[in-house]
Amino acid sequence: MGQHNSRTDFEWVYTEEPHASRRKIILEKYPQIKKLFGYDPNFKWVVTALVLTQFLMLFVMKDKSWPVILLVAYCFGGVINHALMLAVHEISHNLAFGHSRPRHNRLFGFFANLPIGIPMSISFKKYHLEHHRYQGDDKKDTDIPTYLEAKLFSTTFGKFCWVCLQPFFYAFRPLVTYPKPPTLLEIVNLVIQLIFNGIVIYFLGFRAYGYLIYGSVLAMGLHPVAGHFISEHYMFKKGYETYSYYGPLNWVTFNVGYHNEHHDFPSVPGSRLPEVRRIASEFYEDLPQHHSWSAVLYDFIMDPEIGPYARMKRKSKGLET
Repeated sequence: MGQHNSRTDFEWVYTEEPHASRRKIILEKYPQIKKLFGYDPNFKWVVTALVLTQFLMLFVMKDKSWPVILLVAYCFGGVINHALMLAVHEISHNLAFGHSRPRHNRLFGFFANLPIGIPMSISFKKYHLEHHRYQGDDKKDTDIPTYLEAKLFSTTFGKFCWVCLQPFFYAFRPLVTYPKPPTLLEIVNLVIQLIFNGIVIYFLGFRAYGYLIYGSVLAMGLHPVAGHFISEHYMFKKGYETYSYYGPLNWVTFNVGYHNEHHDFPSVPGSRLPEVRRIASEFYEDLPQHHSWSAVLYDFIMDPEIGPYARMKRKSKGLET
């Protein structure tokens, strides 16, 4: 089973999350960063190209053997689907068409969601915005593992299994720790996705659909691009709760590696986050950062000081009085 983790609890802190205060200081010194707010007009074309690529791949994969489907899904289709999940992340911040056109963003989210195979566009936004607003909150930040996860997957082998099962924890954890009633838009998202899935299966078969769904699941688990799930907020250095990565995988993940910059300025599209870092470099260059998402996965699994407990948490404030 491997070594047990040395940590037996989360890192409880009693300070506010660092991004709002740093945002204020940076904007006071560099007000020109406000010009980067908005949306990237090229984003919608990049996402459309990714979706159409997956549509084309359905015809390529529909008659392939299952081993070939799994291999291509892991190495190619899963990378595209993971990129589309991160496109949904951008869309959740209204960065496809801007804050003035929420309907356009929602509809485009449904479109970007199609190759992923699982309806998640609306539900993701419902929880993700609270992750920004209440980072580390014991209840509202559903990005943090539960005590049950941390206790059950506390060995080297357990952490390996936990990494492989990440897509299932991300999907079901909010339903357990912070359930919210489904909205009409979530139902619409579900219906659209089921119709699309049915069309793929009816006309192209289960192998084509398997290419999509296996790619989504595999690329969220033990996969280099999935390293960002752990690199972003797991405490690799005591006292720091958000980490950036500036390596080449940002090219296929809409710069999600620029995670300190993203949390500081969630209204800046991913394509402009490198410019945020360039302008305000002194605020970021001394922060701990990751150089490889594959190394993050390896260290998370093998290092007994790092595991599901390695997260900074804050007591939920509940209702304001």
